[in-house]
Amino acid sequence: MARDDAPDATPGTGRVLVVEDDPALRRALAINLRAHGWDVVTAADGRAALDAAATEHPDVVVLDLGLPDLDGTEVIEGLRGWTTVPVVVLSARADGADKVGALDLGADDYVTKPFAMDELMARLRAAVRRAAGPAPAEAVVEVGELRIDLARKRVSRGGDDVRLTPTEWAFLELLARHLGRLVPREQVLREVWGPAYERESHYLRVYAAQLRRKLEADPSRPRHLLTTPGLGYTLEP
Repeated sequence: MARDDAPDATPGTGRVLVVEDDPALRRALAINLRAHGWDVVTAADGRAALDAAATEHPDVVVLDLGLPDLDGTEVIEGLRGWTTVPVVVLSARADGADKVGALDLGADDYVTKPFAMDELMARLRAAVRRAAGPAPAEAVVEVGELRIDLARKRVSRGGDDVRLTPTEWAFLELLARHLGRLVPREQVLREVWGPAYERESHYLRVYAAQLRRKLEADPSRPRHLLTTPGLGYTLEP
């Protein structure tokens, strides 16, 4: 993660995170964006991008898909686990399937290379306007000894990593995004298993028990993953 510390030409546009592995293009983007009034943070790979998004709280992300460590689509998935920050893909991949895939994962716009700088600026401003609203959630939720990293889809207890199945993670992630609030059991079934499972409440009992065994100090007397009989589940801080 890096910053371009040149002074703003037109201050107040917002903060943009540029994720691009080509050093020359990354620098050119940073110079042009700053000249148009943006506060610029840059990242050269996917992991640095996720770190920067969590610590710098950008107003919009410009994301290349062809990164050296993670595919850009994985970065979109990581971001969408915890934040609604607008993501404008900037990629040489012009195939329609690539565009549809990125947009389906949660990208807000898709610009193909080569591109016109004025068009990119207009798209960034439009993405920020559309996203105007509540501040994004935090990337990491801490609950007692638990540290739930929504961006990287990881959880640790007392500093030790806890291995969860994809379904266990989806259940925990949903509760973490509604920390301290009751999530109705129908909503859990719908979002974790799908609309066809809204009446399959036995799944909830099985997976809640599995999560408590992995996350609670005393699974028989849970302090954090609580059940309200007949209503739903709450992850208490």
